[in-house]
Amino acid sequence: MGSDQMSNEQKTPETLRSHRWFGGESMRAFSHRGRWRQLGFGPGDYAGKPIIGIINTWSEMNTCHSHFPERVQAAKRGVLQAGGFPIELPAISLGEILMKPTTMLYRNLLALETEELLRSYPIDGAVLMGGCDKTTPGLLMGAASMNIPAIYVPAGAMLRGFWNGETLGSGTDHWKYYTDFRAGNVSAKTVDEVVAGTARSVGTCMTMGTAATMMSLAETLGMTLPGASSIPAPDSNHAVMATASGRRIVDMVWEDVKPSDIMTRAAFENAVTVDMAIGGSTNAIIHLVAMAGRLGVEMPLTLFDEISKATPWLANIRPSGAYLMEDFYYAGGLRALMHALGDFLDGSCMSVAGTTLAENCAGAKIHNEDVIRPVANALSPDGGTVVLFGNLAPDGCVIKQSAADPELLQHTGPAVVFRDRADMEARVDDPDLVVTAGSVLVLQNAGPVGAPGMPEWGQLPIPKKLLEQGVRDMVRISDARMSGTSYGTCVLHVAPEAHIGGPLGLVEDGDLITLDLSGRVLNLDVDDAELARRRKNWAPHRTTPERGYVAMYAQHVTQANRGCDFDYLQGGAPIPEPEIF
Repeated sequence: MGSDQMSNEQKTPETLRSHRWFGGESMRAFSHRGRWRQLGFGPGDYAGKPIIGIINTWSEMNTCHSHFPERVQAAKRGVLQAGGFPIELPAISLGEILMKPTTMLYRNLLALETEELLRSYPIDGAVLMGGCDKTTPGLLMGAASMNIPAIYVPAGAMLRGFWNGETLGSGTDHWKYYTDFRAGNVSAKTVDEVVAGTARSVGTCMTMGTAATMMSLAETLGMTLPGASSIPAPDSNHAVMATASGRRIVDMVWEDVKPSDIMTRAAFENAVTVDMAIGGSTNAIIHLVAMAGRLGVEMPLTLFDEISKATPWLANIRPSGAYLMEDFYYAGGLRALMHALGDFLDGSCMSVAGTTLAENCAGAKIHNEDVIRPVANALSPDGGTVVLFGNLAPDGCVIKQSAADPELLQHTGPAVVFRDRADMEARVDDPDLVVTAGSVLVLQNAGPVGAPGMPEWGQLPIPKKLLEQGVRDMVRISDARMSGTSYGTCVLHVAPEAHIGGPLGLVEDGDLITLDLSGRVLNLDVDDAELARRRKNWAPHRTTPERGYVAMYAQHVTQANRGCDFDYLQGGAPIPEPEIF
């Protein structure tokens, strides 16, 4: 244990959760022990041992998790070495690339499934296998709600991309070359080759997208072993880390170290600080709010902005910077960055390793000060993400200033409004579209309920006729998200969303909109009387689905400023143990 030891009472075999299923002489206990023999498990395999559920989000549709079958075996090896008994439990696999309309629609479903798998089965502790974007928050939300010992094994980023001697970053360079394709500057063959050039190995996007951001924040929160999040997926150290995680979770069960012991208010504030220092994905704000909410920790958007103003941006990683996650690892990784932050972080926060954050980062060094900048030579004195408010976003919105054109961060221009994604796709390249480089592109009805699921549509395409003129960035506003690999002057997560009557849904072509980053303002220059008139005539753009999971989602999902979690799962209420009869 670290300097601030957790005082949890040590477990005994008789106080394990699994003992309720397998111990004693009840009819059900006899039945449980007997039927496990069908799987080849005798009492000597599991009796008196922590049963560790390995929650695996692998599937053949998840491009980022293709190495998980091997990593599960590594984790199982560690569990067995430490005297536990591992059981693999598959969970919904949220593959960002292929799952439509967005994996965000199903993040809460994964969280629910994780919670219920851990609750309903004889599980004493959990190894959480995730990485691709929404799997990290989904797994941690579910584990936080159930609140039994859990450790997270991040998938790790893939290797650097290459094409024709150029170093490529997934997502970021896809956008760049596809934009050039739309402008008529490169061929479709070139785009195909670029995309192929970024798919060199197993693992998640190797830019500081949502996957890399959330894996880094999981480590900052203390839910991984020290250094786990920075190891590239194909590196042999990744398998070593998975095995070590399997060993550690067994000890965590005996020590009764739970997510609520680790993910405290101070730990979440550390995560926000690191998010700003790495120039992390804007999606991290939604996920951190949701994760904290599961533990009853309130995180208003104002907190993110306060921390952003006080935190230097240190990680020179695409899409905001120049390098990739493999370079970040070689430069010292997250441990080196957190060590460089020093007193910006609360070093007393505990981790699943049984050590403090300060102890985890002790002795870490920066090996390349262009990849990880020292505080004295920061890329910027403040963080990568800024929170804005105004009459267009009464409940807030966000912008990734580190990936935006500085000349557009103080801007007033006329709105060009698209009612939904289909409308945008149909008209954005119309040569008769009334638009200039100074216009503000507005996408409505792309939020949590309106889309549904709040897809990554916020990096609105630049109209083709402007691309042909050399324009590469414009102010773009939506109630959608954008990929953490994306870039540009994109105002996102506008709340409340257009579909439920937010002011964004009242914007009309030609309305003047002002973005003032320094003032933290996003305003619509339309008087209150006119807005009131428009509101009287407003109606939802489309009907809400009436069946299936999507109907339940639409009924219960909160807005972006509250994490897009289900309203009935927030607040940290205890989860009842199942009755066993």
